[in-house]
Amino acid sequence: MGAGPSGSPERLAHARGRSLGRRERRALAPAGALRAVAFDAGLLRRRRDYRLLVAGQFVSLAGSELTFVAVPFQTFQLTGSSLAVGLLGVAEFAPILVLALVGGALADAFDRRRLVALAEGGAAIVAGLLVVNALLPAPQLWALYVGAALLAAFTALRRPPLDALAPQLVERDELKAVAAIDFLASNVGGIAGPALAGVLIAFAGIELTYVLDAATFAVSLLALRAMRTPPPPPDAPPPSWRSIVEGIRFAGSRQELLGTYLVDMNAMFFGMPLALFPALAARYGGAQVLGLMYAAPGVGAVVFGVASGWTRRVHRHGRAVTLAAVGWGVAIVAFGLVDALWLALVCLVVAGGMDAVSGLFRHTMWNEIVPTHLRGRLAGIEMLSWSSGPTLGGAEAGAVAALAGVRASVVSGGVLCVAGSAVLAVLLPRFWAYDARAPEGVVPPPARGVTPAPP
Repeated sequence: MGAGPSGSPERLAHARGRSLGRRERRALAPAGALRAVAFDAGLLRRRRDYRLLVAGQFVSLAGSELTFVAVPFQTFQLTGSSLAVGLLGVAEFAPILVLALVGGALADAFDRRRLVALAEGGAAIVAGLLVVNALLPAPQLWALYVGAALLAAFTALRRPPLDALAPQLVERDELKAVAAIDFLASNVGGIAGPALAGVLIAFAGIELTYVLDAATFAVSLLALRAMRTPPPPPDAPPPSWRSIVEGIRFAGSRQELLGTYLVDMNAMFFGMPLALFPALAARYGGAQVLGLMYAAPGVGAVVFGVASGWTRRVHRHGRAVTLAAVGWGVAIVAFGLVDALWLALVCLVVAGGMDAVSGLFRHTMWNEIVPTHLRGRLAGIEMLSWSSGPTLGGAEAGAVAALAGVRASVVSGGVLCVAGSAVLAVLLPRFWAYDARAPEGVVPPPARGVTPAPP
């Protein structure tokens, strides 16, 4: 966090021609240490529109996390099958695969704020339909799969413009702080939402859980309406297959970008046991425990986010992403091996911290490498990378659990996550060696066939 207008006390002391005494230095040490690790909260004070964006999306995300827990819980309640829960991921991935790139192309051609608002409104309607299904005397399983698919479709249309919007609201040297704040806000919501969902499902019913999710969208829509955001450039290309291919070609031309995609996909496909949480929670105590399991990774991410100031001194971002993915895999292996609930939750907290480290440096690399005129389309590709692993990985985890048991599914997934991360680091040397201080790490050369960014 930067000094105020008058500078730090230590800087003032040197400006006056004297050095600090031992007692003064000792008094300032805790404050200096805190500044070294704390995230830049001042960014929220300086940037009004970014502050509105973060606040609105925080409330919306916390509400969406209620449904994120409720749908798999209700699916497991109706079927008793981890595979059925895992297949929710397949239902979610299909629309993401089709629409994420379309959403990215739309984000580069139209008003990003309005696109986010339209998608939020659509998701609110779907949450209302889930309420109706839950109120039926016999809730329908197919409605849960359709609801999951529709929510994923609106997410695919919302995330590319949302991810492309934030960098437009801040300066370049604030991008790493943006990543830290975004991860902190999303994971605080990721803690509050699942924890509240577990309590609501257990004591108030699943119907109220869906109702609250639908209500939170009103807050995000009001925040979006109050924002003032840059319009799309007048020469922005209209959405087309050609413009989508242009984004894909750029991503394929940069090994550094490919590394961020593939390392995360490997970690989440093999090492994300979310589909097994309902079965594991049933062993430990039911819906309340399920909420804790979904919330635990967010706790680790929040701890990391609050103490993310040290990341300003890390410049080898590819190595940070890879080592964090390895840490995630090790934590998941431990999660699968322990028997005590509190140890399992600690492992998930550690895993969440590792995921936040990986995510911060991945997002920073994307914002450093991708030019503004391609940011929406690349955000669509990024969404495919971070969503394909968890969604398809749920089906993989459920299938392995059906064949070999829940514990074997969790442990084998963590081992494969570690092994895959090591292999990708070897196969992608430019990603492993990426240094944000190097000019080529900051200003990317245009990919072959890609139109340079407009001046």
